[in-house]
This record gives sequence, structure tokens and C-alpha cells, in this order.
Amino acid sequence: MKVIATVAEMAKLSREAKRPLGLVPTMGYLHRGHLSLVDYARKENRALVVSVFVNPTQFGPQEDLAAYPRDMERDMALLEGGGTDVVFAPPVEEMYPPGYDTWVEVDRLARRLEGEARPGHFRGVATVVAKLFNIVRPERAYFGQKDGQQAAVIGRMASDLNMGVQVVVLPTVREPDGLAMSSRNIYLTPEQRKAAPSLYCALSRVRELWQGGERDAERLRREARAMLEAEPLVEAIDYVSVADAETLEELDTVDRPAMVSLAARMGRARLIDNVVLR
Repeated sequence: MKVIATVAEMAKLSREAKRPLGLVPTMGYLHRGHLSLVDYARKENRALVVSVFVNPTQFGPQEDLAAYPRDMERDMALLEGGGTDVVFAPPVEEMYPPGYDTWVEVDRLARRLEGEARPGHFRGVATVVAKLFNIVRPERAYFGQKDGQQAAVIGRMASDLNMGVQVVVLPTVREPDGLAMSSRNIYLTPEQRKAAPSLYCALSRVRELWQGGERDAERLRREARAMLEAEPLVEAIDYVSVADAETLEELDTVDRPAMVSLAARMGRARLIDNVVLR
């Protein structure tokens, strides 16, 4: 496994790599969710690149860039055993050199939900992923459904800009009690960790109602919100959404594939999760 820190070396290796080439973009502090993407990508491609880069441009001024968990030694050990060919781990100044002044923005998809709660977030996400696609030149790139809106934004960007990259979205990997795996789960206290599966319980209740024939989107939203509000350790609810799975426009009636998503805060942790109704 090679570890590469410069754009020039990564681009050179990409030109020489066996094809098809897969890419798994990460911000490090890897968990089983990341490794499931690596395992899947390994089977579909002759060569595999995993990027490890905590992207500063997707963090807001009051967000957790400085505190975001990092453990490069542990990440390298996990990837070494998983069949990764190349780890691309550039420093910030390599991705955003002095004078950097170009940004990629997806419009309507990125304005909603996380885009409204975290202004500028998706501009940073789209920009760094576009750069990774241009540097690595993969045929396929792999993302988790846990960040469902992010996956939709990246898929739209890749399609609209004719990037020639297939965006593959794989199911959310969960803890045994249903909590979606996330690097930020480390922020939870033991008490908050016990309460955190309440997000998935709310989503599961919505799916249960939908499977039973409920199609009133507002009733589904109310049910999920009520379940979150019943958990004392949920300090704030940023949003509860039942939206068109492709456009993320809020629905009145669930008469097409829909993504049910929510975001809530517990202490230092801001948790997001979603399920797709098809």
C-alpha cells in the first residue's frame, strides 16, 4: 500500500493505474461504515484509492474542524489489511494552495436540509470531491447512504458536469442498536450514546407507518418529531424531512420514492440519519 501526499504524485500514479480504478473519499477516523465501502470497491475495481483528508472548507466558523477526530496511524493499519492500493492523504496547503479561489456549487439540492442548517457546507463538499475526481480520475466513487443528501449532491454534480464518474451509494452501516456509524459518535457521552438510537427508532416508526399504508407526509413528519421530542437528551431538532428522494423537495403525499431524514443535537454531537422509502 502506497501513501501519497502530493497532487502531482497522485495524478501520475492515476495515469499508470490498472483500470477500472475506484475511489473511496473519507475524512479519516475510519469505522466499519468506511471499511464496508472499501470492501465493496475492492471487488468492483482492479485498483483502489482511499483518500484521507479533513476538508476545512466544509466546516462552518462555529463547527468542529479543530476537534474533528483524527488517528492516521490507526487508519493506515485498517486500510493496510483491507486491500487498498493507495492512500491519498494530502496536507491542506496541497489541496488549497495560496491564492486558491475556485468553488463548485450545486444549487437547489444543496440549499435544503443540511444546506440550510450549515450554510456553505455543500460548497466545500462539492469543491473537494470535484478536486478528488480530477486528481484521482476514478471510474467509480463510493459513498454511504448515511449522508444521503451529500450523496445526492455529489451524484448531481458528477452528472451535470459530465465527470465520467459513477457515484455508487451503499447502505448505511449501523451499530447493533441501530445507531448509524459516524466518526462524530465519539463526541457522545455514555448516557447520550444510550439515547442516540432514538433517531433510528423515529425513522423506523415512519417506515413502519408507510409500510402500513400511511401516505400523508406531514403525519409522518409529526410522528418522527414527536418521538425525538420524547427523548430528554435530544437538545434540539434541526429538521425532520419527508422529501422526494431525487430532488429533496418536501412532499405532501408519499406517492414516489422518498427520503426520510432528520438531524438532532445531543451535547457536542450533531447526529444525522435517514431511510429511503421505495
